[in-house]
Amino acid sequence: MSYKLLPLRFERFNNDEIFITNEVGEFTFISKDKFEQLIKCTLNPQDETFLNLKAKQILTDTDINPVIEMLATKYRTKKSFLNKFTALHMVVPTLRCNSNCRYCQVSRKDVEAHQFDMDKSTAKKVVDTIFQSPSPMIKIEFQGGEPLLNFKIVKQIIEYSEWRNLFKKKDLEFVICTNLSLMTKDMLKYLKKHHVYISTSLDGPRDLHNKNRPLQATDNSYDILIEKISLCREYLGHDSVSALMTASRFSLERFKEIVDEYISQGFNGMFLRSLNPYGFAKRDRRMLGYTMEEFVENYIEALDYIIDINLKGTYFVESFASLLLTRMLTPFSTGFVDLQSPAGIAISGVIYDYNGNVYVSDEARMLAAMGDNKFLMGNVNKNSYLELFNSEFIRSLIRSACLECLPECSSCAYQSFCGADPVRNYSEQGDIVGHRPTSEICKRNKKIMHYLLDLVKQGNGKIEDVFWSWIIRRPIENNVCITSS
Repeated sequence: MSYKLLPLRFERFNNDEIFITNEVGEFTFISKDKFEQLIKCTLNPQDETFLNLKAKQILTDTDINPVIEMLATKYRTKKSFLNKFTALHMVVPTLRCNSNCRYCQVSRKDVEAHQFDMDKSTAKKVVDTIFQSPSPMIKIEFQGGEPLLNFKIVKQIIEYSEWRNLFKKKDLEFVICTNLSLMTKDMLKYLKKHHVYISTSLDGPRDLHNKNRPLQATDNSYDILIEKISLCREYLGHDSVSALMTASRFSLERFKEIVDEYISQGFNGMFLRSLNPYGFAKRDRRMLGYTMEEFVENYIEALDYIIDINLKGTYFVESFASLLLTRMLTPFSTGFVDLQSPAGIAISGVIYDYNGNVYVSDEARMLAAMGDNKFLMGNVNKNSYLELFNSEFIRSLIRSACLECLPECSSCAYQSFCGADPVRNYSEQGDIVGHRPTSEICKRNKKIMHYLLDLVKQGNGKIEDVFWSWIIRRPIENNVCITSS
């Protein structure tokens, strides 16, 4: 019996096996011998490999039309994030900051430099622009500088947004990203009343956090942070506060300690993040930076450590792995702007600077702070919503940010799980398309994806249960296996 091959991508996974995937992220591993039979169309239809490939719509020996319909349905589900154009709106109330982070990526301004505050008129126009988005979901995330230094504008944006939403009826959410040092009880009462979530930064144990993220007034930022996290939880509830870490050179070889610190502070997850090449992180790269190989080596060691912690009964999520596993093991998109094709710039997330300038991403704003306005969309004080979001500039940028069309990405076996990042390409390589063999992000993503896929391939039911608990964001029930195998 003859059969037809459907669109597929493949890569040698190890000495004995080939990794095969298709446009919607279905994947499998087959031996080299079976792969040769596959491409020569000589696989036995009764063979288990044949049936597995048929079930994943990688080949078909029946009417092709229903198979194409099935693939189309899965493809629409994978790309469903496009229905929420644009959901994430980051706002910078001020560039002033009282932190003295060694790797500051946004080129902070002095605490007394009030000319870098957003004014009332600009704040109103920012909200008016946000509410022209067709997305049924709107998340407004306050970034900095330190947003609490211009809390009156934060309050104005929250209250004006709530008023606009009385008519728009969108799913509205607020997040404030803050170092917490200036947080007061009155602020927390206000944030509780308006259901505002808090995101802060914790880089690890006391000495490491203090080294990476000192305050301008004191080197002991750690004790202040821990005290304020406790205060926030008292007023807003335990799960209303999340934290992110950024790894500097000082963090290498200490990832296990960082994981332990997060657990000891009562967090049930973390995002192991590498440095972004912007601001002081780029300026001081020799002192703070490291190779991506060094980061991935530390990441994988920490990931194994976190999996073991889960196997011993403590639910704790590594968020980057969780995002990748969701893309690998479910038909759904994640909404994470860095793992999208087309790229999430402007169409999924956008940022409004203190002066009303609109950039396609936070990284684009960081680049502008270094003097390069390549990714400036316009200004809310001068441009309409359509001029900002429907310009030829945005259309052209998005056309150049589809993995399906980019050199090397178009044939990469990991494409269905990855995302395009023209801003990072431009920052690292001077070109929005980029050069994959020398791309640091490509190196990181492919090595981590390969490692996760290898764990999945091993078929360890207990590890699969840990992965599924991360995907569904729920601890494993006692002694209940949630995998199908």
